[in-house]
Amino acid sequence: MANVLKESSRGIECIRLDDELFNSRSVFLTSPIDAQTSAEVIKQLMHLEHEDNKSEITLYINSPGGEVISGLAVYDYISAMKAPVRTVCIGTAASMGAILFLAGNKRQMLPHTRLMIHDPSYGHNDIGGRKSHEIQHELDKLNEVRESLARIIAAKTGRRIREIYKLTANDTYYSAEEAVAFGLATEILKEV
Repeated sequence: MANVLKESSRGIECIRLDDELFNSRSVFLTSPIDAQTSAEVIKQLMHLEHEDNKSEITLYINSPGGEVISGLAVYDYISAMKAPVRTVCIGTAASMGAILFLAGNKRQMLPHTRLMIHDPSYGHNDIGGRKSHEIQHELDKLNEVRESLARIIAAKTGRRIREIYKLTANDTYYSAEEAVAFGLATEILKEV
């Protein structure tokens, strides 16, 4: 783990780089999204907002996506926050990572980053032994999630939901320029 040397009234201290970045109101999501990573991000956001609910928090994202319910927990928490949250794509924000990117008040991408949106997939591969009504129930739940995600994308981009459904039927990738043009991102970050 990288460290930073800082001079204080106690002399020179060795501080973990992660702690230094967190103190500057920076949160990182650089792994697949699951219950553990979403809880960690929410706790960090909660702490920073408790300290100061007026200053901006930056959420840096480089994630392949992951569990929809865990990701939506983070999205909903960010949406309910008083503190402004800026999201920055620092690699690829794919699937649920792209939805979390959309949670930001400002949505910035580095020049060579990418976003990917698509429909959610059924996570339980084994349907053997299930009755048709049980399978239909799972399909109905999956379509409800699909609609929720499409509504988020449509609301953030100003696009019609029918257009979003066409795009999310397959994996659709956007460069930084394409993401800004489509309305997924608000700007390309040329200086940090």
